[in-house]
Amino acid sequence: MLHDDEPITFPDAPRAELDRALSDLLDQARKVLATQGRLRTLVQANRAVVSHLELPAVLRTIVESAVELVGARYGALGVIAESGGLEQFIHVGMNAADVDRIGHLPEGHGLLGALIDDPRPIRIEAIAEDPRSAAFPPGHPPMSAFLGVPITVRGTVYGNLYLTDPVSGGFSEDDEQLVRDLAASAGLAIDNARLFADSAARQSWSAAAADLTGGILGSDPAQAREEFVTHLRRLLAARVVAVLPNARLDDARLRGVVEGGQATRVDELTDFPTDGDWSPGPALLIPYDGTVGRPGLLVVLRASGDAAFTASELERAVAFTRQIEVASELAAARADQERMVVLEDRTRIARDLHDHVIQQLFGTGLELQSILSALDAGSLAARLETSIASLDEAITQIRTIIFALSAQGNHPDSLRHRILDTVEQVGGPWSGSATVSFSGPVDLIVDADEGDDIIAYVREGLTNVVRHSGAESAAVTVIATADAITVDVVDDGHGIGDVSRRSGLRNLVERAERCGGRLDIRSGPNGTALRLRLPLPSEGGNR
Repeated sequence: MLHDDEPITFPDAPRAELDRALSDLLDQARKVLATQGRLRTLVQANRAVVSHLELPAVLRTIVESAVELVGARYGALGVIAESGGLEQFIHVGMNAADVDRIGHLPEGHGLLGALIDDPRPIRIEAIAEDPRSAAFPPGHPPMSAFLGVPITVRGTVYGNLYLTDPVSGGFSEDDEQLVRDLAASAGLAIDNARLFADSAARQSWSAAAADLTGGILGSDPAQAREEFVTHLRRLLAARVVAVLPNARLDDARLRGVVEGGQATRVDELTDFPTDGDWSPGPALLIPYDGTVGRPGLLVVLRASGDAAFTASELERAVAFTRQIEVASELAAARADQERMVVLEDRTRIARDLHDHVIQQLFGTGLELQSILSALDAGSLAARLETSIASLDEAITQIRTIIFALSAQGNHPDSLRHRILDTVEQVGGPWSGSATVSFSGPVDLIVDADEGDDIIAYVREGLTNVVRHSGAESAAVTVIATADAITVDVVDDGHGIGDVSRRSGLRNLVERAERCGGRLDIRSGPNGTALRLRLPLPSEGGNR
């Protein structure tokens, strides 16, 4: 029985149990709060990772978020190359001085390579004690605890997250789970970024192809072909884009690509010449027939150390090249069709000139000659004789025009065509006028060597007219007969003075003599006349 003055007491054992229960509740509450904080950090990390669409920004955000999520001092993301190893290494926590001391980024050896070979998470307390680890290079900061987690995109390992040296001293199982959850979100973010980049790339390639196709089929195909190289260099981030004709392919590997007709990727095109202080690296080799009928090789080159070309880049470059080839073929077919229309018109005009105009002029000339024979010598006869000579000159000029309009006259290798081109080139900047006339089968009886001599003579003769004579007009006359070809260059200038001082003319005199011919020069105050006469070989004999 209790008395009023006696205190109430409780047993010690139940009280201790209550204290322990309260302590456990507090511990659990703290763990729940910590877990809530880490989950909140994971949600924030996921939100940060998926907030970007550009792949480089996504990759860096993944590393930064992983480091913050588990309190790691260092972190990195290694992107696995198609051939194995690492093609990219995005790192966080190491200062620029440490990076410079190390020299080169990791290539996928040691623990990094172990995670590539066996894509399952790796969590260890001490890197140096693990048999799979490799020694750090000189200048590398010390690292102890390690956590590696693969990142999977569409069922394929894209890369690995590497984390070291957490502030807690070691990585826990919860740390590993959090990073694995982040890696799952990272895979989705990388996939979205790649889809976005792929869509943007397709738009860029399509726009470039449409632009170039319009240019090739339009009014300036030559400019479009130059822009073809420019577009490829931009779209593929290349240092050099070159189109090599098949005749210049001394390298057996390059020639084999053209002969096999199969585009390919090359890790390093080390023997390709460059004009700068950089070395050639990855390359695309694509058979190319941009000039219809003239196969060659398209070389797209990056510098050594640049990222290798991907399969999708090769595929797009090939599709782009083939589209340009088709456009070039269509443009060539259209140009041929237009050229045929022009040639048909020219042939018709030449035929009309020959069948009607020349015949009428020739008939008029014969009639005037018959009238002249009935006249006594005098002023009227002299005037009539001058008119007949003018008609003969007009007939000669029309024959020259007929030849220029004909298909044979438009052949770039014909002597007449070469002479007309030479007169146009030399006399282009000259304020005077130059006429050209031909007589006889010039293109039939003159061989290549004689043609070169004649072109050199016409060029030098007209150059003297343009530069030194002060003439207002000049005439080039080419006459081919059975035994010789004669070329006259006559101007109405003030003469050329001392011929011995003209080295170009001296060279022509010597050249004519070596060929068994002769160069005559007549110069006076009223002009200069140069005549080249080259004997032609008799049939079956020599000159």
